[in-house]
Amino acid sequence: MTGTGEAWLFWILGTVAVLGSLGLLFARKAVHAALGMGAVMVILGIFYLALEAPFLGVVHIFVYSGAVMMLFVFVLMLVGVDHSDSLVETIRGHKVTSFIFTAGLALLLLTAVASVTVTGKPSLAEVNADPGNVPGMANLIFGRYVWVFEVTSALLITAALGAMVLAHRERLAPKPTQRQWSERRFREGGDFLAGLPVPGVYARHNAVDTPALLPDGSIAEASVSRVLNARGQVNEPGQFSSAELNVEREIEEGSER
Repeated sequence: MTGTGEAWLFWILGTVAVLGSLGLLFARKAVHAALGMGAVMVILGIFYLALEAPFLGVVHIFVYSGAVMMLFVFVLMLVGVDHSDSLVETIRGHKVTSFIFTAGLALLLLTAVASVTVTGKPSLAEVNADPGNVPGMANLIFGRYVWVFEVTSALLITAALGAMVLAHRERLAPKPTQRQWSERRFREGGDFLAGLPVPGVYARHNAVDTPALLPDGSIAEASVSRVLNARGQVNEPGQFSSAELNVEREIEEGSER
């Protein structure tokens, strides 16, 4: 039997954990999926704390939410995966296979949970007894399950090395100079012989998310990174035009006075 506070804690945080898990599955951006997974990891750590396992809860938050998730986000930033890349099926049939494999794991998990029987009142008093929770967990990690622990460490190191290999681009030729780039533009022709229009041409803003304007007042699409365009993080010229009109109105009113 659980108290009212424990029941509220479980249902509120359990709901947030389920929403974070759904965000991990259906988020279009990989970083958002990582944040959803991080929220789930933090909530699991809180559950461990509520179940009288403070060391396991704190370590779970530090290791999984801190180290592992930050490593995952670092890999995403290093490799540069966006939401458009995740929609491309590079291996035929891998989505169907993944769905079947996930459904099988879910069925196995539900079967295991349904077959659990609890006798007596669940308690961690025996685990927290002398010599304590921390020495007992250390004996399991570095004793009975030492090889599992080492294999997991090797997998994390392999993941970091794999990210470095994927992000590394070997240069087969020397880097072209500015003069060579200029000669190439004039030799191949095109719409931007003098170079691409630079971002941030407004007098009140010079950030890279502020596009340049063409003579007719329209936005020069080539002046802003395609990544910012895909994310919808490009400033519209309307806010700067309205600010310019306000300044002109103030000047006119001051001259009339």
